[in-house]
This record gives sequence, structure tokens and C-alpha cells, in this order.
Amino acid sequence: MSEAIDTSPAPEFVRPGSELDKRKGPIPAAADMPLEEINPVWNRLFSENRMLEYFERLRREDPVHFNESEVAGRYWSLTRYEEIKAVDTDHKNFSSAHGITLGFPIDQPLPEGALDISLFIAMDQPKHDVQRKTVSPVVSTRNLAAMEALIRERTCEVLDSLPEGETFNWVDLVSIELTTRMLATLFDFPYEERSKLTRWSDVATAVPGGGVIDTEEQRREELIECLVYFTQIWEERKKNPTGDFVSMLAHGEETKDMEPLEFLGNLILLIVGGNDTTRNSMSGGVLALNEFPSEFEKLKNDPSLIPNMVAEVIRWQTPLAYMRRTANNDCVVGDKNIKAGDQLLMWYVSGNRDESVFERGEELIIDRENARNHLSFGFGIHRCMGNRLAEMQLRVLWEEILKRFENIEVVGEVERTFSSFVKGYTSLPVRVTRK
Repeated sequence: MSEAIDTSPAPEFVRPGSELDKRKGPIPAAADMPLEEINPVWNRLFSENRMLEYFERLRREDPVHFNESEVAGRYWSLTRYEEIKAVDTDHKNFSSAHGITLGFPIDQPLPEGALDISLFIAMDQPKHDVQRKTVSPVVSTRNLAAMEALIRERTCEVLDSLPEGETFNWVDLVSIELTTRMLATLFDFPYEERSKLTRWSDVATAVPGGGVIDTEEQRREELIECLVYFTQIWEERKKNPTGDFVSMLAHGEETKDMEPLEFLGNLILLIVGGNDTTRNSMSGGVLALNEFPSEFEKLKNDPSLIPNMVAEVIRWQTPLAYMRRTANNDCVVGDKNIKAGDQLLMWYVSGNRDESVFERGEELIIDRENARNHLSFGFGIHRCMGNRLAEMQLRVLWEEILKRFENIEVVGEVERTFSSFVKGYTSLPVRVTRK
């Protein structure tokens, strides 16, 4: 579970039909692209799993890489671990308050139809700390310990229901199902309607025309439906709190009088954080152990490696590819002069492959000694609030997998999310062999 998401419209050039996505034919090799033309926000690089070679070149030749667009203005791609961590931990010079995904220049008004949503990840201190502190007890050590039995019960139920000898989509039957059940618990949401949570998460992060929503207007309409639904829950929890996220927001001294769009922003943050990131690590782990079968054998021979393997899967997958900061002042990052107002994209997916930190970074190595140094949860004041919950869900999942299955084989074409922000999967066809 991670802090994430800005629901303002994405700049035109990262949408389907934009100049980048109009490129026909195969994606060229990274070595064949003029360096100045490389633009990592090209969604096709991610949906076709071609981004890593581009990041490898940028780390080597231009680790603080400049792009400029009429729509988004000036922005920089940080691709090495060192610069990413330095910016991520420096909240005084690099702000989250202007959004955490690539957007529009900060001196321009939002386009018509955009939702001006406030999220506590997209805030600076002190307001960020106050709002985060309000909801963080839900994922406290004590609460997590109390939740583990329920997480294990639901995990067993899902795994026991999987068909043997038949091909099925692991994303739908396992990853989405488990994360949606967890979300329903965290929000004390009507269990029979929990699929709404998955839908709202997908809508919030989708690229228009990419298969989830067609237009920004559709996004706006569906997120307003989310707000209306949760406003009813809010009114109920004001009278009868249950200890969930909504109850804590409704009774928190600094959050009980939130404006509707600020409430929606925090909801989307928590929904996406609990959905996209954990579910894509659940799917990514299965894919990784198929790509590196000797590591799966190592895991089966020594299940005590599961906790470290979970951290390594989160590094290898990097479920949110980047986060944005905005420069408060003129400054220098690497050897580049950054102007106040410039956007900086911290490409976690690249930093997690930085060979100067992670030897053989492209490989999954489940006993990697520094796996927990990954960037996927962020650093500093915005470090993922639910990181321990995500790790626990993944740990329990793999403990129960090893009890039941001799093998989980990927048997068809993997389909990836059409997004340069959410690095995930829409289809992972597998076949399981029970013990």
C-alpha cells in the first residue's frame, strides 16, 4: 500500500492519440533514439515492457534528463538512486503540493473539467503530517497484528478456490480479489459491493482511451459517484465510528471539516494505495519467479526467505514507476541547473535497477542482502504509510502458496497496464499444480 495519485488530467502527449502514442510500428531500440528525444513518460514503453533499456541508457549517459512540452512545461527525469533519494528526502526544496504525477506548469490554471483534489501526499508540512497522523493508526503495529488472522483466512479461501489444470487470470482471481477484500476491511465498506473500490481505483489512475475510461469527463463523473457514496458513509461514521479510515477522518480534529474534494482526494489516495500497488506486486511476484525459476526452487527449499523475497519482489516490480516533485527554488541536481517551478520525476523503477546500488539489478535475487533498500515505498515524510501492511499481505500470500502449490506456471501472454505511472498487469494467465 503506497501513497499515490493525482487525478488531474494527464498532459495530452502522454495519452493515447498523442504525438508519442501515434508512433506506429515497433518501438526503436533505446540505443537508436537520439538522447534528447527520449521521453520516459511514453506509455507504450511500459505496456510493451520496453522501458528498462531506456532507463539503463539514461542512467549511464544522462541521469538528470530534460524534456519540455508546450502542455507540461519543463520537467526532468531522475534515473539514478542517488539523485532520487536526495530529492525525495528534501521536502523543503522540492514540493509535493503541486501534484505527484506529471502535470501542467504550476503557473497555469487547471484546464476546464479538471478536479482540483487535495491529497495529503500532495501536501507539504505541516498540513501533510497532521492529516497523515489522523489515519495512520489504522495501520499501526497493533492493528496489523490483529488483522493478520483475517488476511490469512481470506488468502486461504481465495487460493483454495483456484481451479487446477485450467488456465486462469491470476490478476483477476487472486491479486484483485485479495486487495479488494483488504480495502473493504480498511474502509469497513459493504463487502458485497467491494468491486466498486477496484473500479474507482482503476478510474483514478487510468489513461483516457487506454481501456478503462474514454474521457476525462467520464473520470470526473465516476469519481463524483465515489464521493457521493462515501459521503453517506461519512455521515454514518460521524454518528457510529468503527475505527476504519473514514471514521478517523470524520472524527480527526484536523480532518472533520474537510471540503468535499479534499475528502475525495484522501479517499482516492487510500484506495489506490491499497489497491494498485499491492495487487501488482502480487502479480509481479508470480511473473518474476517464472522468469527466474531457480529462485523459486530456492524459495521452496527455504521458506524462511519469504520476508526478504517480498522486499525483493517489491524492488523488482516497482508498482508505482515514479513520483513527481516541484522545485521551490533554482537549484542544482546532479550537474543540471533546475529552475524554480520545474517538475522532477523520480523514476523509482530506474533507481531500483541502479547497478551501483543493486548488483545484477535486472534479476530477481530473493536473498539479496540490500533488497530492503529499494525505493518503491519512497523516503522522507512521504514514505508509504501502509508499507508494513503491504509486506504482510504479500508474506501471508507466499506462505500459503508454498503450502498448497508445487508450481504456478505462466502459460500465456502477459498484458501490462497502459500507464507510465502505475506499473502493473491486466492479465497474467497461469496454471497451478497442487501438492
